[in-house]
Amino acid sequence: MRKILGILLCLLPVLASAQQKVSPDDLNSEFHKERRAELRAKMPANSVAVFFANPIRNRANDVYYIYHQDPNFYYLTGQKEPHGVLLIFKEEQQINEEKLNEILFVRGRDALKELYDGPRLGKDGASEKLDVQMAFENPDFKAFNIDFSKFDKVMFYDFQNDVRDTREEGDLYDLIEQFKEKAGYNQGDLVIEAQKNNLDVVYLDTLMRELRGVKTKEELALIAKAVDISTIGQVEVMKAMRPGMSEAEVQGIHEFVFKKYGAEYEGYPSIVGSGNHGCTLHYIDNYKPAIEDGELILMDLGAEYHGYTADVTRTIPVNGKFTKEQKLIYDLVYEAQQAAADTCKAGIPFSVLYETTKEIVNNGLVELGLYESVADEDVINPETGRNRYYPHGCCHHIGLDVHDKGMYGDLEENMTITIEPGIYIPSGSPSDKKWWDIPVRIEDDYLITKDGCELMSNKAPRKSDEIEELMKESSIFTDYQLPELKSGE
Repeated sequence: MRKILGILLCLLPVLASAQQKVSPDDLNSEFHKERRAELRAKMPANSVAVFFANPIRNRANDVYYIYHQDPNFYYLTGQKEPHGVLLIFKEEQQINEEKLNEILFVRGRDALKELYDGPRLGKDGASEKLDVQMAFENPDFKAFNIDFSKFDKVMFYDFQNDVRDTREEGDLYDLIEQFKEKAGYNQGDLVIEAQKNNLDVVYLDTLMRELRGVKTKEELALIAKAVDISTIGQVEVMKAMRPGMSEAEVQGIHEFVFKKYGAEYEGYPSIVGSGNHGCTLHYIDNYKPAIEDGELILMDLGAEYHGYTADVTRTIPVNGKFTKEQKLIYDLVYEAQQAAADTCKAGIPFSVLYETTKEIVNNGLVELGLYESVADEDVINPETGRNRYYPHGCCHHIGLDVHDKGMYGDLEENMTITIEPGIYIPSGSPSDKKWWDIPVRIEDDYLITKDGCELMSNKAPRKSDEIEELMKESSIFTDYQLPELKSGE
């Protein structure tokens, strides 16, 4: 046993070295340090902000979902490991005879665990590589001497009570319970008697939305890469598409392209819906065995590259040619999207973009004869103007989340948003049957500029005739063959 432990201890430097390797275009510690400074500048006097890492999620038995860090925690630290807590103080605090305005608690090194699960930074690695002022190991938090009652505000995100208690000392469950005890947390007090204590579970999110909504040049570079990868995936599928393919196969081509370019994850569950499936807005089964000739297929997928995700949707004819009705609906959605993009610039209210698309869609569907007028209450809600065939909004921030944190007042320079009108006419709709099973969404990613907006997802065609032309091209995926499986194999 001693010999085995000795070998494992010798491996620690190797494991640490592996942890330190990053992609050349990944965010560096200076970026995260600046983000902490920006947050600190926004915090009220005599306050502390507390952030916890995301929990590890169990899939079944001893198998866990691939870990994904909490976006706020990553944004402020660069730490990708689970089980941690970050404290950011508005003013410097006297701690261990040092004046500090931030402390990070992380997992300690463990040779055996790292052999199975991969390297850990440990407190020394966190101090060096993440450039935080001081790092401690998680078990130290229990005895850590901090009086939260002296702060005017203790800001954090409220707990969802969905963290498992593991056997690891100082795991996320322990950190949360110890924080609750130190801070005098009582969920009932937060809901019923919020003014009687200094705990605040609301204001921190406002600060983070103000920070994360406007992107830095480093973030814009990563978002642009994620968008490019996602649009190239759309292009390759357009060239490969043919009747008889399965929805899962189409999803697989997209995600192969993502991985080929080094995207670590999908930014959200991929949506690949053909025919009536595309009328389910968040259809993620993606299991139709054979897509039919004459159908449309709606493909809403985004690559996540170094934490930042794109959000791109294209709707294309499976056989490469829109029918008359499909093209009319498609071109109407395109008209609505382009009108919103033409309106888009810094200073314009977010709401203007939706109102622009809503008016074009509502009136356009009247002209096509799907209903008699915009006063038809069976189709259009008289209070909201929402159309049963266009039931969602058209715009949201993108970044570390697909629906990223950000403010929804006026657009600001260097925000990154989507514009995504859609029309969905499922079977059984109160319209002529010739319109049934037509789902169309066109979603693109835009960078807000001072005088307009820049289309980031321009590598994948949007116009109906351009899509048809591209679909005539050959694909590297057309002729690949895999061994045929017999039933039961």
